[in-house]
Amino acid sequence: MCSPVIVCVFLPRFELVVAAGDRESLLQAPAALAPEPGREQLVGEVSQSAEAYGIHPGMRVGEALSRCPRLALVPPDPVGVADAWERVLARLESVGAEVESELPGQACFAAAGLRRLHGGSLDGVVAATRAALRRPARIGAGPSRFCALAAAARARTRRAGLVRGAEDLAGEPVSLLRLREPAAELPQALERFGITTLGELAALPRAALADRFGPAGLLAYDLAHGRDTPLVPRRPRERLEEVLELDESSSGAQLERALGLLVDRLLARRERRGRALRAVVLAATLVEGGTWRERVVFREPLSDPVRMRLALGQRLQLLPSPAESLRLAVDRFGPPHAGGRALFDDGAAQRRARLREAIRQARAVAGPEAALRVLAIDPDSRVPERRTVLTPFEL
Repeated sequence: MCSPVIVCVFLPRFELVVAAGDRESLLQAPAALAPEPGREQLVGEVSQSAEAYGIHPGMRVGEALSRCPRLALVPPDPVGVADAWERVLARLESVGAEVESELPGQACFAAAGLRRLHGGSLDGVVAATRAALRRPARIGAGPSRFCALAAAARARTRRAGLVRGAEDLAGEPVSLLRLREPAAELPQALERFGITTLGELAALPRAALADRFGPAGLLAYDLAHGRDTPLVPRRPRERLEEVLELDESSSGAQLERALGLLVDRLLARRERRGRALRAVVLAATLVEGGTWRERVVFREPLSDPVRMRLALGQRLQLLPSPAESLRLAVDRFGPPHAGGRALFDDGAAQRRARLREAIRQARAVAGPEAALRVLAIDPDSRVPERRTVLTPFEL
């Protein structure tokens, strides 16, 4: 193989496969991922049989059912998808890759720094990737992210694909733009205008695409010419979460008490090391089947359980049905708590002033004996009561 620098791992219909679970027969018939409760009524990933009816991700449920009345809607499992995809990314990182992943089922990484680790060639990197995944996957390579995605989309599970640039992309369908989230909605509009291949898209004036589609049109123009934005690998992060199994299906006040217990447990974990929480993931397993998952970003890093309960309690109202279990996980840490950092980073004068003020307030509430110190007067005495005495604490 030649020397492209981006490798893409593509697992088609990853979310649909995870949601279907052991019901593999669903994937042999027309099936689509149902929309999450409370979200826009658009189908998610679709099976190969559903694609034959012209159904594609992002299509409205009513239109999809009108095209195929026997279409099976599979309840989504966002928690299972997140857990399964995290395991896949961890396996890719085990070969030394710095992985970027925009969507579950797609992961890209630069191969230049891995060649010496795996035989000195790109084939060695691909072989190590397959061995780490331990599951069938499509792997592609190219000089940019989109070229690698296009190569992986047309690759076979046992043979990697290669796209060298715009020349190799010219005959590919515009539906490949759905693999890039910012341009995912353009293929349907482009096909209405009679533009069916990326070569036809590349021949259009850049200004015309910008005028009609805005930033998404500019991105589509660059993608059709084999260009893409640089990779932004994810940062390694600690996995810190708490799970609470509920004896009975819970909702209302009982669920809020369970949430408060999860918050207290998470903040009490020693692995937190005093750091505040910037973003968390609240998830639940539903009684009626499926899961629910919501990412919550706080306005400022928090370590106050009361404020965290208030912020998360509002999201808990979005739960579509009673829950069997509740999960709270840290998605991103913030800096250490400001007050705790100041206690150790300030000078001796500031610490003495704060301690003096604390003693004054304690004595104002509890009397003059609220703050005492132990003074040794006769440490060698055989009578314990004579060894030390309590005296007022003064700075």
